Amino acid sequence: MDLKRRFYSLLVTIVLVVLLGSIGYYLLFGGSQKFIDCLYMTIISLTSVGYGEIIPIHGNISAQVFTMLLITVGLGVILYGISALAALFIEGEVSGLLRGEKMKKKIEKLRNHYIVCGGGETGFPLLMELVKNGDTVVLVELDENKIEICKSINNLLYIKGDATDDDNLVAAGIEKARGLLITLPSDKDALYVTMSARMLNPSLRIISRVANPMLEPKLIKAGADSVVSPNFIGALRMASVMIRPVAVDFLDQMLRSEERCLRIHELPITEDSEMIGRTLAESGLKDKYGLLVLGLRDKTGELEFNPSPTEMIQPGMVLVVMGDVDSIICARQCV
Repeated sequence: MDLKRRFYSLLVTIVLVVLLGSIGYYLLFGGSQKFIDCLYMTIISLTSVGYGEIIPIHGNISAQVFTMLLITVGLGVILYGISALAALFIEGEVSGLLRGEKMKKKIEKLRNHYIVCGGGETGFPLLMELVKNGDTVVLVELDENKIEICKSINNLLYIKGDATDDDNLVAAGIEKARGLLITLPSDKDALYVTMSARMLNPSLRIISRVANPMLEPKLIKAGADSVVSPNFIGALRMASVMIRPVAVDFLDQMLRSEERCLRIHELPITEDSEMIGRTLAESGLKDKYGLLVLGLRDKTGELEFNPSPTEMIQPGMVLVVMGDVDSIICARQCV
């Protein structure tokens, strides 16, 4: 029996005993006594307070027998229920339930967030990177130990459950999410989650991890927008460290520096952006926000590296910039 069911079962049991006792007194006296008096008599009997009879029980054998049974059976039930509730509070389980309900309400209010399925060796650093970039993330993970490790990330929202269960994806807000990142250890589970997610949200951007490169085409057909193979990325990394160590060291320090959080990010230019009609030099991205424009993609999809400062900013364009995360967030809000 899960925690929530135990908690509510104990509350219902206590309320039911009190209610049955009150109804019993009310019926024994043919409705001649006020129900509130019957309720009061039940409470003082079950709690052994002993304030005295407020309804005429003395001399009424039926009422006396009922009272004895109520005290004998009901008091035991009440004491068990109270002790069990106290144990739940002392063990912190109820507080955990309340925190879970509070977190659930926060997740229900989310829009355009990211969902990460799996909080293991790949999922944990992925969560950290998304949070560093100022994005809102919800973790879906079944393993309690992995969740505890991921809790070191400030203000982490999570759903404890199996990502292959559609109910957990819905609880994570997949219908309103911007993207889904699948880092499950099983390629079969990743394939299943991809298919389910695509059906739940056709416009969702899905990125999946895959261990076996042979399954990449199936994941793409199942609905993944992009597939990442750790083995392939690791091979490229090793080659880069050997061929261009200084460049790799630069990128490592940019990603791992504790003093400055530098990132390469994109700035979509919306139809109502104030930057439309200005050149890159006039946009203030460098002077105001300290951002370096590395490239851009126009609305036709063509990429341009190291664009000229005289390049005119147009709606539908996406700028690729490098700078502090806080500055990027500020620029995106202004764009």
